Amino acid sequence: EVQLVESGGGLVQAGGSLRLSCVASGFTFADYAIAWFRQAPGKEREGVSCISSSDGSTFYVDSVKGRFTVSRDNAKRTVYLQMTNLTPEDTAVYFCAAKTEISPIGWCRFSYASGSPPGHYQHVMDYWGEGTLVTVSS
Repeated sequence: EVQLVESGGGLVQAGGSLRLSCVASGFTFADYAIAWFRQAPGKEREGVSCISSSDGSTFYVDSVKGRFTVSRDNAKRTVYLQMTNLTPEDTAVYFCAAKTEISPIGWCRFSYASGSPPGHYQHVMDYWGEGTLVTVSS
């Protein structure tokens, strides 16, 4: 059974930090790019970050650059999103999603360097988690 299970969400004050985890099972984790998306109340889901399967390259939407860090541990089949300096605008349900790689540049580089918002390509993700809620109070 394919599963992506997020955890680590919760309530945090502005300026605080959280680390989200995404644990995968049921597919060849090391062969997939893993992306983080988020959806705030009343807004469309947007791409936040992405980490490649092949070389571990990382990508971020402009609004989180310098504040969020994505990493992966293939042995643990887990991807992390370390979030710092959180603001109320970061309040959202955060989802992880998996995508088979593409040649030659990789899925993350393609989706984040296309000139369109990363969320534009969310419909092609292969697997999704259920999400974890992050609430940032002012």
